[in-house]
Amino acid sequence: MRVAITGATGFLGTALTGHLAVAGHDVIRISRRPGPGTIVWDPDRQTIDTAPLERCDAVIHLAGENLASGRWTTRRKAALRASRVPVTAWLSSVLAQLAQPPQLLITASAVGIYGDRGDDLLDESSPPGDDFLAHLAADWEGAADPARAAGIRVVHTRFGIILDSRGGALAKMLPVFRLGIGGRLGSGRQWMSWIALEDVVHAVAFIMQYTAIAGAVNVVSPEPVRNATFAHALGAAVHRPAIVPAPAFALRLVLGEVADAALLASQRASPAVLQAHDYPYRVRSLPQAFAEI
Repeated sequence: MRVAITGATGFLGTALTGHLAVAGHDVIRISRRPGPGTIVWDPDRQTIDTAPLERCDAVIHLAGENLASGRWTTRRKAALRASRVPVTAWLSSVLAQLAQPPQLLITASAVGIYGDRGDDLLDESSPPGDDFLAHLAADWEGAADPARAAGIRVVHTRFGIILDSRGGALAKMLPVFRLGIGGRLGSGRQWMSWIALEDVVHAVAFIMQYTAIAGAVNVVSPEPVRNATFAHALGAAVHRPAIVPAPAFALRLVLGEVADAALLASQRASPAVLQAHDYPYRVRSLPQAFAEI
């Protein structure tokens, strides 16, 4: 397939671009910077070169401000929203109006859409939560409605914590755990929905192939774990104790609202759609993920 990707130079975008290219797909980056094989866009001014999009089979939209790059001040929240909701709505409208629109639009989302749900098992039919991240994700997904209305197959990939040593949350955790000062966050009882980067890129390619898959897809391992279990497994993987907890009050003091939504919230997500279509997981258990990483 001919695939155009926004956010292609980010942590996930880089891995996905490489994987799809090796798999034989023709991958085109959508970027602000001109270059060979690049579709130039400026989402702030809502300009994009539509001619190359006419020849694309799929568009994967990953672009957006980093959610975990600082405290969620009022200004920061506005920036996070502006980089996702209106941009997705505009891009969806552009695709819908093409003479030859793509068959597929995949938009990034997150299991944070479910909010803090305790021990509830959450599949794709579970309702959204009620915090900032949940509302943001719900509006972000809804912004793709113009593409859906035009008959484009729209898939919202709700990513869990993507594990890889080269980026994402794990890259920030590893130095701490290697020093032997890692441990559970808060009570450690909150569920963490995780997935190895290897499975993320294979799952996206799998979704591209199966036209019956549409709507929300939880891109997570079938084996979520509690935070305390995650910390213990990571400590064991780097041969260090994981006995230094980070109290909830301290996390809230340092990070504010981010602590509750991103670190202390419990999301026990189930990859029901992927399992219903027999997606073959490469990495199923957390010890296996850490061993391979």
